[in-house]
Amino acid sequence: MIDDLACLMYLLAHDDAAEGPYDRSRTELLVRAAALVDLALRGRLGEVGGTVAVSGTEPTGDPVLDGVLRDAAAGHGWKRLVRRHRKRTLTEVENRLAAAGLLTVKAPRAHFGTRRLTVTDRAVPAALRARVAAALHGDGPVQEIPAADAALLALAAAGGIRSVLSRQDQKTFRARIDACTGSLAALAPGLEKAARALPMTMIAAQGGMGGS
Repeated sequence: MIDDLACLMYLLAHDDAAEGPYDRSRTELLVRAAALVDLALRGRLGEVGGTVAVSGTEPTGDPVLDGVLRDAAAGHGWKRLVRRHRKRTLTEVENRLAAAGLLTVKAPRAHFGTRRLTVTDRAVPAALRARVAAALHGDGPVQEIPAADAALLALAAAGGIRSVLSRQDQKTFRARIDACTGSLAALAPGLEKAARALPMTMIAAQGGMGGS
């Protein structure tokens, strides 16, 4: 079972009706952010003076994460790395899920359209949404939420994925979402700031200001 956060984030963002992500440009940023969190959780990324620092040279064994790790070696800040090569990373995530049999890929309907992608087992994203819902609705302290689930909740909220969190959820559980986002600071202060900046980063990206 694939359990890297970039792929899990994609499955949360997938929209069956759209035959792809609920919003492709937003999902590009979400999967990049999820990959960075994953690498930080694995101890492969840290922060020195506000700059992302790579630990170790061995590959992770995950082609998506290895690609992001190579990007990080150039010494960028977290926000820059969220934007950098995000289209490539999203395509790599889709290809990885397709190779694992979790997505089926069909040709675009129009010549300049995007591939049509269908989740093969709807129970998989349903189980993920249940994990995020448990993190959102739980009455225990945020510190007891698995770090991966807290990160998925924070990113889904930042991306406004309505199939995961309704607008009412965003209002009712604002403090819990904020605490989950704040927990990223334990990995790197700049990573938390990048996650909090995602809504504005998405607006900039959709306006053509978001980098390559």
